[in-house]
Order: sequence, then C-alpha cells, then structure tokens
Amino acid sequence: MAGRWLRLCRVQGLLCVPLMVETVSGARGLSTGAHVSPQFPDLGVHQTPVEDCRDVCGLNASDRCNFVRTNPDCRSGGGYLDYLEGIFCHFPPALLPLAVTLYVFWLFYLFLILGVTAEKFFCPNLSAISATLKLSHNVAGVTFLAFGNGAPDIFSALVAFSDPRTAGLALGALFGAGVLVTTVVAGGIAILHPFTAASRPFLRDIIFYMVAVFLTFTMLFRGRVTLAWALGYLGLYVFYVLTVILCTWIYRWRRRRSLAYSVPVTPEVLSDSEEDRASSNTNSYDYGDEYRPLLYQETTAVILARALNPLDLRKWRSKSAYWRALKVFKLPVEFLLLLTVPVVDPDRDDRNWKRPLNCLHLVISPLVLVLTLQSGVYGVYEIGGLFPVWAVVVIAGTALASVTFFATSNRRPPRLHWLFAFLGFLTSALWINAAATEVVNILRSLGVVFRLSNTVLGLTLLAWGNSIGDVFSDFTLARQGYPRMAFSACFGGIIFNILVGVGLGCLLQISRSHTEVKLEPDGLLAWVLAGALGLSLAFSLVAVPLQCFQLSKVYGFCLLLFYLNFLVVALLTEFGVIHLRSV
Repeated sequence: MAGRWLRLCRVQGLLCVPLMVETVSGARGLSTGAHVSPQFPDLGVHQTPVEDCRDVCGLNASDRCNFVRTNPDCRSGGGYLDYLEGIFCHFPPALLPLAVTLYVFWLFYLFLILGVTAEKFFCPNLSAISATLKLSHNVAGVTFLAFGNGAPDIFSALVAFSDPRTAGLALGALFGAGVLVTTVVAGGIAILHPFTAASRPFLRDIIFYMVAVFLTFTMLFRGRVTLAWALGYLGLYVFYVLTVILCTWIYRWRRRRSLAYSVPVTPEVLSDSEEDRASSNTNSYDYGDEYRPLLYQETTAVILARALNPLDLRKWRSKSAYWRALKVFKLPVEFLLLLTVPVVDPDRDDRNWKRPLNCLHLVISPLVLVLTLQSGVYGVYEIGGLFPVWAVVVIAGTALASVTFFATSNRRPPRLHWLFAFLGFLTSALWINAAATEVVNILRSLGVVFRLSNTVLGLTLLAWGNSIGDVFSDFTLARQGYPRMAFSACFGGIIFNILVGVGLGCLLQISRSHTEVKLEPDGLLAWVLAGALGLSLAFSLVAVPLQCFQLSKVYGFCLLLFYLNFLVVALLTEFGVIHLRSV
C-alpha cells in the first residue's frame, strides 16, 4: 500500500511546501485517487472509499483545513487533541515548520511522561502486587515486572492496533525495538564490559524470540489474524513463563545436589550481588525523607507537603547541571503523578503509607480513571441525562476517604493498605495509556506532514522513544559490573512485548469487530523489518556459541554495524530507492 501513496511532497522536500497552491492530479504515480485508507481493510464491514489523508499536501493551502476536518481518514480514533487540525487549521502555512517543531518537543515530553510513570509509579506497584501475592522472583520477573518494563511498548501497540490506520506503527515499533535492543543495546553491553553469558538462559530466550518472530512473519504472509492465531501468541507466552519456572526449578535442584556432593556448577542465574542490585532497582521512588529526627512527630499538613514534594534538595545540590535541567522538566509530571497515583513500597517499614495523601488518592485516583478511560468518554457521560459519572465518582471517593482518614493514623499503615497497590497500578496504567495514545496520534500526524509510512515511524521514533529507558538502564548496569543481568534483560523483555503486544492487540481488535483482522503489509518495508530482526537473532544464535558464550568487543561492534546497515536499507526502501521490480 505504500506504493499507492503520493510521492509529490518527497520531490519538493519532506515538509509540505507552503507555497504549493495547486493540486497535481497527474503526479499521483500509482495512486488511483480514492482508495481505502486503513492498512487493515475489510474488517467484515463495508467501508466507503475515502481519500488518503496524506493527499492534503497536494491541496491549495486554503483547502487543507476543510480537508482534514471532513475526511474520515484524517480523524483520530482517540486522544484529547486533534493534531492534524492544529497543523492545518490553527497555524498559517508559513509557520508549518514551527508547528512541526512544537509537535516534536511535545512528543519528546510525552516520552518523558511515559518513562517517569513506568519507572517510579507503575513498576513499584507491580512489585508490591507480586510481593502481596507471594510470587517468586522468576515468575514476577517474566510477568508483572516484564509488564512494567515494557509498559510503554505494550500500550503503544494496543493503541495502534485499535485503529487499522495506525496498526503499522505497532508492527514497526515492536520489530524496530526488537532490532534496536538485540543489536545496539546488546552490542553496547559487550563493548562496555565483555563477559561470559549464561548459556542455557540465553539459548532459551533467543529460541523463544525467534519462534515469535517467525509467527509474526507467517502472520504477515497469510495477511490475516484469526482468533486462534491471537490466542496462540498469548499461549506461547504462557508456555515461555512455564519454561522459565521449570528451568529455575531444575537449576535449583542441580545446585542443591552439587552442594551435597561438593561439585561446582556453572551459575546460570544472577549472583547474589546481582539479585540484590536487581531488587534495589525495583524499589519505589524516595524523595529524601531519610534525614528526619527520630522523635519528631509530623503533623498531617507536614506529611502531605513532604509527600507531594518531588524534589530532594540534598540530591539537587550534589547532581550535575544536566541532571538538574532534566529534573526541571520532570517536576510537573512527578508532582501530578504523586497527586494522582498511590505507591506501595513493601521494602519500607511504613510501606510508603502517607495518610493525608493516600486519603486524597481515594478521591483523585478514581476521578483520573474515569477521565482517562477512552479519553474521558465515560467520565462525562450523564446518568439519566442529569448527573455526570465523574460527579458520582467524586462523591463516593470523598465518602470513602473520610472514613479512611478518621479510621487510621499517621504512624501505622492500615490492614488493607495493600489495596492501594492495585489502585496505583490501574491509575498509572491509564496514565501510560493516555500518553501512548497521544504519542500514536502525533506520529500519525507527522507521517501525514512528512509523507512517511506508519511502519518507518514505528521503527524509528516510536521504537527509539520507548527503548531509550532500556538503553540507559542496561548500559548503566553494564558499567557497574552487571553485564549478564543487562544482557538477559535484552531478550527477556522483548519476548513479552512482541507476544503480548501483537496477541493482545489483535485480540482486542477482533473482539470489537467479531471477525478476523485483515493484514496488508506496508510494502517491502515490513518484510525488510521482519527479515532484519530474524537475521540479527540468527547471527547471535550462531556467533555467541561459537565464542563459547564469551562476548567480546568485536561481537558488539558487529551488532552495531548490523543495525546501521539495517537502518540505511529501511530508509532507502521507504523512499523508493530500493523497491521490487514490477512484472
């Protein structure tokens, strides 16, 4: 379908030139004018052919606003802002570069929101839930914690799959992030700190991931996803979790047996120091309340003020200028999240119980839930045409908060405090989903302006933005002497992302349309992307055992070179330099 899009704006430059005032009907290339816009057409319902929204670039500047407002292909499926209308209706043509620049800055800030929410609110609550349910570290690692680490990717995929026009973003982002993590991140770890990889966990993870990539490649070839196929993705992930549990049990059994016979066994899991480091990385945020006098009794107002303060002055004085500048951008986000998302920390004596703030959460968090679910559609719904849902939620939350405030104390968490972890999990998940929805809508708008396919936007901007946290965290672990842990995270997390992202995304789409999902690959680029991911995994599967699992800097540089070549080929394919010869 990429071949049917107009190439006019690419000839004039990537941006739609403001001075272009006439429609060039003869420059449509292979386009036939009107066509069905979705990448997954024919979902069982007859669709009226509409013009591709990217045709707006070839219109007179005075006609573009009316085009994006009346063309169904230009309407977003969710979100709070209409970015296409903002570009073509509220900015004059001469200020189009300024509008795009503002959108790019807002896109980066949304990525910052995703990272802060997942790291300091979503993951700690998932850790608390796993501790409450008494799950083992391995089960929690491949389920709840994997969900926490991959939350931006998963929610971006779910949002993208919810609209057939943006489904290419999901495939591009999941495949693009897979190539990025298995080449740039894995290669960077080997360059920063050469090490010996754990053989069996590495082989297990890479084989499962190759099976997942093969299933996705087959799905693209078949051109459709049925209910059984979507459930198969989720079933494969359940099988992977069971395999991890079984391998861990076998390893522990062999370790006990080896200790009994005093026979050393090569460790295949994290050392004690690495486990301690891993557990410390999952702790919730702490904004500097460890220097308080022991006999000082804080008032309720002081507790609330401290709990809502996202800035630690002692840490601020000791950090670099770069950290301070980034913290300034984070402060509004962290304050808003502290106000709306409760966090339970089982590693602290008080389990992060802040009575005034947690009572406030009982009012604000449910309100955020109804105002972010489906972009606030349910929150503004009026019961009987008179009373809005959000008002009912506020009244019920206020009553519950009042009872909780007078039935508890500041010094000791209540018996049911663990329920706040579930409330925090739901609230942070919907915050992430709301931010991911805006990310997808911005990327689609930039695709219209720059005339780029959704797949290339997914494998570049969306994949880079969602993976930037993994890059920094894994590189930091490698520099601190934990390369095995960082390398294992490269493969374990992306297995969850692709299996659950594709499986659950397609399952939700099927549940809405009550039929199978039709796939139409985004030209040659989709096959290039899937093939590159398969080749990178095949290279590691062969090269790592040949090195006796001793990963050197040469191996790391080879992976980096592979990613650069892949990126060049992908961009050349997108711009038509590399294409299939027509018969």
